[in-house]
Amino acid sequence: MSMEYIRRTYGVPAKVGGRVNWRGGRHPVAGTITGSTGAYLMIRLDGQHHAMPYHPDWFIEYIEAEPANV
Repeated sequence: MSMEYIRRTYGVPAKVGGRVNWRGGRHPVAGTITGSTGAYLMIRLDGQHHAMPYHPDWFIEYIEAEPANV
């Protein structure tokens, strides 16, 4: 499955290089989307060496890029 599949199926703005907050623990942890495996996102949390699979809409907050100055 692809990132496009994940975006369509779960209605999320997932993209490689996108920033997220994982809220499944005591405190939110920021991370970066590195790819996908099946219907899961591969996310490398800040401070970790390897990406791990996370469900696209389970405790994930997508951080939107700041709007461009016009």
